[in-house]
Amino acid sequence: MGKGGKCRVLIVEDEAMISMLIEDMVVDLGYEVVGPAARLDHALTLALQAEIDIGMLDINVDGSVVFPVADVLRFRGIPFVFSTGYDARSLPERFRSSLTLSKPFSYNNLETTLRSALEEATCSPEVSRLLG
Repeated sequence: MGKGGKCRVLIVEDEAMISMLIEDMVVDLGYEVVGPAARLDHALTLALQAEIDIGMLDINVDGSVVFPVADVLRFRGIPFVFSTGYDARSLPERFRSSLTLSKPFSYNNLETTLRSALEEATCSPEVSRLLG
């Protein structure tokens, strides 16, 4: 958890305008932004080292797939949500049950999906407090 007990959201998105829109939505929801990362190497560094409560991952990041980042987050026990313009059925088998937001998505869809991912992942006292 970040400063002031805010949930920290790693944003991985290579399109600058979409990234700024997601950042604004995340901040409006009362969360703290980690990143954003527009390249796979930066996203991997953050996934490995940053204090993160949840990840918001664009599937195609600057021509690379984001699945190594999702693998790191899963290994660390950190929930994540894929955001994509692709069909969610194109996900590798190991991620087929992952929550996915189809682009474009609304503020309400983002809020509901992030909350669902956090609730499914842990239900720890810290997360329960974050979700109010």
